[in-house]
Amino acid sequence: MSALNRVALSFVWLWQAQPQQLPAAPPTDAPAAEKVDWFARVWNDYVNRPFHVGDTLRVSFATLGFALVIILGALILSRSLRRFLEARFAAHKRLDAGLQYTILRLTHYLIVALGLLFALKVGFNADLTSLAVVFTALSVGIGFGLQYIAGDIASGFILLFERPVRVGDFITVGIDSKTIEGKVKSINLRTTLVMTNDRVAVIVPNSKLVSDNLVNWSNPDQRSRVSIPIGVAYGSDTELVMRTLLRAGEGVEYVLAEPKPSVQLTGFGDYTLDFRLLVWTDRPRRHPKIKSDINFRINRLFKEAGIEIPSPQREVLLRGGRLSVDTRDGGGDAQHRFDYGVEDREEDFSRR
Repeated sequence: MSALNRVALSFVWLWQAQPQQLPAAPPTDAPAAEKVDWFARVWNDYVNRPFHVGDTLRVSFATLGFALVIILGALILSRSLRRFLEARFAAHKRLDAGLQYTILRLTHYLIVALGLLFALKVGFNADLTSLAVVFTALSVGIGFGLQYIAGDIASGFILLFERPVRVGDFITVGIDSKTIEGKVKSINLRTTLVMTNDRVAVIVPNSKLVSDNLVNWSNPDQRSRVSIPIGVAYGSDTELVMRTLLRAGEGVEYVLAEPKPSVQLTGFGDYTLDFRLLVWTDRPRRHPKIKSDINFRINRLFKEAGIEIPSPQREVLLRGGRLSVDTRDGGGDAQHRFDYGVEDREEDFSRR
């Protein structure tokens, strides 16, 4: 046999024996296969094993993890979108700041609400029908136990949509027999943050701003009228009082020359003639300072003009008792006694 034939036969023998010499699997693949099987068993038996809650809800550790990821993604998306909108709003200076805040806040609520609904769908395999049933059941408890919180949340949406109060407005609101004045810094879901002139942050429930009396000093027309009431004694010269009050309202800081100040006689009190000085300003937030400056001037000008500001006095009537009154004049010995009755009432009167 020639060398060429021997080489050819060797190649044929190697080709036929090749499948028999190849191992079934590399030695290193067996542990990997075992790891894959172990991971699948843990995933299916523990992590992704569903637990049934009622007849419609189904939850597992895996779906709960996915739901948390969805909620976190909704929060990140909301923050990113708000930053984008803030950058766009910055290019439009004429857009109202309160409207910007409303759009940003509603965008945040919308994205978070959609994220929560999708998370409930993924995490608990819940549909809208089952969610409606759950929320209907919860509404009974909310109506009895959380009615104030629910009212504050509903009032928050009223403030955002109706916008009687906007971020940046200067307001006056009464809370528990106290008057709070300050600038609105933020309108949240349940409360509103008001920063007073003393730099004190006051947390006001939204329901207070919707249902209670509120004064909003910020409006498109910046001019507003400030009223300063004053009472004078009966018998005072009303013309002199009017001229003096008009002088007190002239040249005061933040008070407009036009419209001019005016004086009104509003009524006849128990012991005073009641007047009111009316001035106009284009800085309504400065009304405490305006009133203080004018009151200082009224006090000074009234003293110069001899106009009396009376104070209430008490008259006590006695019945059934004895009151000794000394009527001696210049050291005389005469002394007379007068009987007065004691009466269980007190009356106010004015010094005339």
